[in-house]
Amino acid sequence: MKLSNGKLAALIIVLVIVIDQAVKIWVKTHFYYGEEVQITSWFRLLFIENNGMAFGMELGSKLLLTLFRIIASAAFIYYLWRLRERHDVPKGYVACIALITAGALGNVIDCIAYGLIFNSPIPPQVAQLFPPDGGYSSLFNGRVVDMLYFPLCEWDWPYWLPKIGGQHFIFFQPIFNIADASLSVSVFVLILFYARYLATVTDKVKDNEQETKANQDNQEDGKETESRSANGSTPQQ
Repeated sequence: MKLSNGKLAALIIVLVIVIDQAVKIWVKTHFYYGEEVQITSWFRLLFIENNGMAFGMELGSKLLLTLFRIIASAAFIYYLWRLRERHDVPKGYVACIALITAGALGNVIDCIAYGLIFNSPIPPQVAQLFPPDGGYSSLFNGRVVDMLYFPLCEWDWPYWLPKIGGQHFIFFQPIFNIADASLSVSVFVLILFYARYLATVTDKVKDNEQETKANQDNQEDGKETESRSANGSTPQQ
């Protein structure tokens, strides 16, 4: 069965959010803060939380950041709604926009709800879902849960190098979650495979804006002409 753009986007968003939240809740309720489990030499589960954007970056006020995420998510949902019945849009493009939306929504849920539904005990205790004494924070002030850590390789810089000599370096240190991965990978795929399509869409938008402006100018000119004609035909008193 061939899925419409709307059904494809909805399926992707629901799947990503369910998997993302299931993993976050499992980690939150089974790992104490800072606990690390090595899966392979290059992949570990490391439970941390952050107040910022993807990959633990910090940017401005927590409340403003949460509101920005909500607005951005709503904008992407609206954009997908407009694409839902379009047949000229590549399915891969729709999938990428849906993955970006799901990634944004996944972290929005953390920010909105996690402060209310989880407590934040001192390690090695693990968090409790719906604690009887209430959560660790208020609405919109929850922390984003991260756990995926891929230290692909590491080494010590030679001592003769300026500034970094003798320091231990780990390649790819960010710790992230499934929502972050969904958002980041989809942006990369968009740039790599759909840059030309994005440029075409931008040109169409500009052409539509110019056409709309031209039509408005023509209507105004027509009204001015009609007004002058009416004034010219008015008998003099």
